Amino acid sequence: MKVMIVVTHLLGTGHLSRALTLARAFREGGHAVRVVSGGMPVAHLDDPDLPLTQLPPVRSDGVDFARLLDETGTAVSDTFLSARQDALLSAFRDMQPDVLITELFPFGRRILRQEFRALLETARAVPHPPLVCASIRDILAPPSKPKKAEFAEETIEAFYDAVLVHADPGITPLDLSWPVSDALKARLRYTGFVAPAPADAHPRRDGLREVIVSAGGGDVGAEIFATALASAARDKGRKWRLLLGGADAASRAAAMSPPANATVEPARPDFRQMLHHAAASISMCGYNTALDLLQTGCPAVLIPFDAGSEVEQGLRANALAERPGFAVLRSADLTAAAMLQALDEVTRGPRPAPLRDGLDGATRTVEIVTSMLEDRP
Repeated sequence: MKVMIVVTHLLGTGHLSRALTLARAFREGGHAVRVVSGGMPVAHLDDPDLPLTQLPPVRSDGVDFARLLDETGTAVSDTFLSARQDALLSAFRDMQPDVLITELFPFGRRILRQEFRALLETARAVPHPPLVCASIRDILAPPSKPKKAEFAEETIEAFYDAVLVHADPGITPLDLSWPVSDALKARLRYTGFVAPAPADAHPRRDGLREVIVSAGGGDVGAEIFATALASAARDKGRKWRLLLGGADAASRAAAMSPPANATVEPARPDFRQMLHHAAASISMCGYNTALDLLQTGCPAVLIPFDAGSEVEQGLRANALAERPGFAVLRSADLTAAAMLQALDEVTRGPRPAPLRDGLDGATRTVEIVTSMLEDRP
């Protein structure tokens, strides 16, 4: 098969990371795959073995997802968006994929609905239309208005063959966060969780007995990092390592003045390997981070992202907190004392066993898509 995956991450990098994991699974299955990314480039996610088309990139204005900015922080113009759309349609026509997968849309990214609609209409109009699937994580941002759910359902009905839900319905069914009608339910295909292959332990044992503080690959988490530095200053007996995301991570790290027992540096591609050796993790609770923690058995203090009325990470964090080795610290309660108390809580008992089952969602996605394509008339 020729498979095109279209993704635009606006704040963090979780959507892009998951799209790349899916792309690798298709590649390993012997299929041609191309990722078309419309978010900001993310250096530590670069994979020279995966073809990637970069559209003129956009990001959100913080948690204001109704306002798009370009690389310079300037609000995008209609001309800019038109150039993106042209590049997207050109990539589709060049590849002529057998399978088209849109990450999150139409359940999100409605601000980009014009370019997605143009893509879907183009795909439907070609002589041999591709199989079209939406790809979504376990928990979505619940629709704030009924019309958002109606838009998603109408778009699925008009253009999509299936919705790939990267979750276990016994743990996080889609209706936990999104209204699922009978019509939508018929399109759902649960794949299991999409996690990359388990990372080996770090060859240099980097992160050994450290508290690793992270906030994903985007430019977020300033309050978490500031609190972690204050915590490290009071916690002389442990080593702390802060991994900053975002394009300006190096300059932000250089501007900080950590105590002697703390290191501050940009996010690293070997983060998952470091978790094997870490004393604990302090992080937000995005989809990929949660899977990294489960796969490595790293004790974790979870500080779910809740700015702008976001609830997705809070729902996920609450589910994880039912397991040993996890604690939830709300951003409203974020102080050095509270962080250290939660850290003591998750490191007091035995280290959790790494989770191995139910994480082959990428492979299962390839199997589902292959079967659907073979069954088409």
